[in-house]
Amino acid sequence: MRREGRWILDGIDWTIHAGERWAIIGPNGSGKTTLLRVASTYLWPSRGRVEVLGETIGRTDARELRRRIGYVSAALSAEVDPALAAVDVVMTARHAALAPWWAGYSAADRARAVDGLARLGLAGFEARPFGSLSSGESSRVLIARTLMTEPDLVLLDEPAAGLDLGAREDLLSRLTTMTAGSVLAIALVTHHLEEIPAGFDRALVLAEGSVRASGPIDAVLTDATLSGAYGLPLEVDVRAGRFSARSGTRRG
Repeated sequence: MRREGRWILDGIDWTIHAGERWAIIGPNGSGKTTLLRVASTYLWPSRGRVEVLGETIGRTDARELRRRIGYVSAALSAEVDPALAAVDVVMTARHAALAPWWAGYSAADRARAVDGLARLGLAGFEARPFGSLSSGESSRVLIARTLMTEPDLVLLDEPAAGLDLGAREDLLSRLTTMTAGSVLAIALVTHHLEEIPAGFDRALVLAEGSVRASGPIDAVLTDATLSGAYGLPLEVDVRAGRFSARSGTRRG
């Protein structure tokens, strides 16, 4: 992926299978968000071949493919009409749209959207304008939206960004509960190991647009790998399936 004469991503070889939970980690500018935008079909690669859910990007109708992909990002949130009711924001996923004005929705669609909000702890929020919600509430609305169509692939770009500790832990707990035992393939981008939900089993570490490590999360999120990616000594700790990292003395 080339932009303004610079390679944002180069030499990426990454496969995600059904049922896998991937955490994508790396410094600012390492290409994490770009990778998710390519996987979501909202950005086409400059070269190479990208296959998503058995379809090759550039050779299929991206609009139809997006119906099978749940995608949450700050950019998407900014495009939602702040006056739109939470239930309508969720329902728009039915037609891979951002507004309900150009498509019809059934009573069953509305009931499913209401149920999705309830599963994310937002029962009673159906009529609330999207713009009136807190950061944590709007994140949960967008996640409910991604699950509206029972997608095959869910891509979450920093879903916990900007949340306070309580809101973050509530969101991660709900993500863990909702996806347990599911065959969904999920990839989550984050800057912080603490924002990786328990149960995620794979990790991809990016730095300067290339893959530094990829595979089982315990083997990838190590002191050595993260220290190399971030360019400073880091120590990784794992407790009850949750990761954290801090600056420290590089271990020999």
